[in-house]
Amino acid sequence: MPTNNVKGKVVLIAGGAKNLGGLLSRNFSKQGAKLVIHYNNDSTKKDAEKTLTDVQTSGAEAILVQGDLTNIANITKLFDKAVEKFGGIDVAINTVGKVLKKPFIETTEAEYDSMSDINSKVAYFFIQEAGKKLNDNGKICTIVTSLLAAYTGLYSTYEGMKAPVEHFTRAASKEFGPRGISVTAVAPGPMDTPFFYGQESDDAVAYHKSASALGGLTDIKDIAPLVQFLVTDGWWITGQTIFANGGYTTR
Repeated sequence: MPTNNVKGKVVLIAGGAKNLGGLLSRNFSKQGAKLVIHYNNDSTKKDAEKTLTDVQTSGAEAILVQGDLTNIANITKLFDKAVEKFGGIDVAINTVGKVLKKPFIETTEAEYDSMSDINSKVAYFFIQEAGKKLNDNGKICTIVTSLLAAYTGLYSTYEGMKAPVEHFTRAASKEFGPRGISVTAVAPGPMDTPFFYGQESDDAVAYHKSASALGGLTDIKDIAPLVQFLVTDGWWITGQTIFANGGYTTR
């Protein structure tokens, strides 16, 4: 049944320490949710601890769980720790991803494997574990990319490895639907976060800023409410990928 009330609900966020994930953690905490905040490694530990402090200051119960999710055992551990702490999970959101901007003919096998692991494998087994562990009427949402609708070079492994998530989302929504679980994906445009700038030249940044119909890069503050809607009142939307990019790409 539809509800925008997450008070007392358990929300698990993979990559919930910073950027979009960190904003979602803070927003849900202010709405009274209980948070399970995942972070990858020691390089994000400081961000994770700051997010935890902010969440707890809001009065929410929360735990941090560290783990490299390309090791599938760590996905299982993440969900198990959530169940152990809070007794169940109502919402599972995966914001994990990795960008590689590189010519097709220069991409190495190791880079291909890493991109596949982070963008496809993690997404698949995160959705799988959510299907096993979520309470009935739970919600699953994965962050993908608006490059799925782009006709461009240089991002072959990024958009290529995010593309299967659309199919994972459709299949899972069919299989989990009888339990009232909705499954969605959100495809932002280039987001104005450190995640974006690492691989882009100044010229490329200028192009991306000019490419959207509404102008500028995607602000995480414009994406968080959409994710929050899909896992609450927007639960009737399922099996879909929602492009939210200010007119950067469209289908």
